[in-house]
Amino acid sequence: MNRKTEIARRLRNSMADSEKRLWYFLRSYRKSGIKFRRQQPIGPYFPDFVCLDKKLVVELDGSQHHQSNTDKIRDEWLKKEGFKVL
Repeated sequence: MNRKTEIARRLRNSMADSEKRLWYFLRSYRKSGIKFRRQQPIGPYFPDFVCLDKKLVVELDGSQHHQSNTDKIRDEWLKKEGFKVL
């Protein structure tokens, strides 16, 4: 197993309560053909949730991330790759 897969697996196994609640909601979209993934490696990043078909990323950044320069850099990189970041 490669390093990114190990990191993604660890992140999926340690989701915050808010991430678990949102994941439960996002999974319900599978019935309509919209598939979200958790902590899917994209370049150097591991977005909380991503729908690859729609190029949509959903990030649940708590108060510890408020106006984080690192998050801004991540969001800009994802946007340059064609993703819409929420």
